[in-house]
Amino acid sequence: MRISEIFYSIQGEGELTGVPSVFVRTSGCNLRCVWCDTPYASWSPEGRNWEVDEVLERVLSFSPARHAVLTGGEPLLAQDLPELSRRLRDLGWHVTIETAGTIAPGVLEYDLASVSPKLSGSNPTPERAGQGWSTRHAEMRLQPEVLRQWLRAGRYQLKFVVGSRGEFGEVEALLAELAVDVPRHKVLLMPEGVESAGVRASSLELAEWCKQSGYRFCDRLHVHLYGHTRGT
Repeated sequence: MRISEIFYSIQGEGELTGVPSVFVRTSGCNLRCVWCDTPYASWSPEGRNWEVDEVLERVLSFSPARHAVLTGGEPLLAQDLPELSRRLRDLGWHVTIETAGTIAPGVLEYDLASVSPKLSGSNPTPERAGQGWSTRHAEMRLQPEVLRQWLRAGRYQLKFVVGSRGEFGEVEALLAELAVDVPRHKVLLMPEGVESAGVRASSLELAEWCKQSGYRFCDRLHVHLYGHTRGT
């Protein structure tokens, strides 16, 4: 499996915010989000191929960590991901899968699926990504039936990056289309941004909408702690 980076940090997003975790970032993605903060794993994939045993050895070297986050790019593209996740869980680790929800979970074993469907603000222009990727991203970013499979499997959080007021309605529309009973606290709304000041600037409006809707506000702790820095 092609790996961009493996590092030990603090989980900065979602239900496990603050938990020391080892992040395994696979390289390669089937989307091209215009605001992507890890282009080295998506727009311009970097890294080399690792055997599962190599990845495990590196992950296990970070003591006393017991939480692993398998992320990307899009980790579901990695053929060896199911084996890696299964072996980590067999060793007693808690495994979070971070995915855009465009690829079905299949037989994948995990403890928490952090599913992040992409709203329209993620669409890249043809000038930025080329016509092929611009069209492909727009067609691929939301896969309702695949999302239903993740939600029906349970053990999930549904996390949206929200960049503008107009995207509030997109969240509501998608949840209505999915027609799955999603508890409000399982819907996490996260401000867009890679710098602490930018995240704070858009957080207040988003927090107010969370208060009105009952959805959960999701901060970006790693951005406040470390800024826009790789390996954090």
